[in-house]
Amino acid sequence: MKLLFDHHLSPTLVERLADLFPASDHVWNVSLHNVPDPTVWQYAKEHEFIVVSKDADFSEISMELGFPPKLIWLRIKNWSTEQVEELLRSSYPRIVQFIQSTERGVLILFKKPAG
Repeated sequence: MKLLFDHHLSPTLVERLADLFPASDHVWNVSLHNVPDPTVWQYAKEHEFIVVSKDADFSEISMELGFPPKLIWLRIKNWSTEQVEELLRSSYPRIVQFIQSTERGVLILFKKPAG
């Protein structure tokens, strides 16, 4: 389960979540931080990543182009990196089910963080 974090999310999530999602990466690390979203989508498809973003544009791309890749759409505002990490950790069982599904291309996560 390789995640590709969009530029609106912290690059530190790669290291912070490496125990659950090894081989994940961030668009900054692969020089995709200043490219159009469809380019990121194509890269994720070619390299078997699941895109993680809080950008609604990726949802639209998913509807237009289908999957793969799959999308984890974080319906959040200005959360801290710690809050995003906790959301992804607490959603791990749902994420695993989503990844294994052959019928779903988008998983929306929006749980309110604790605290």
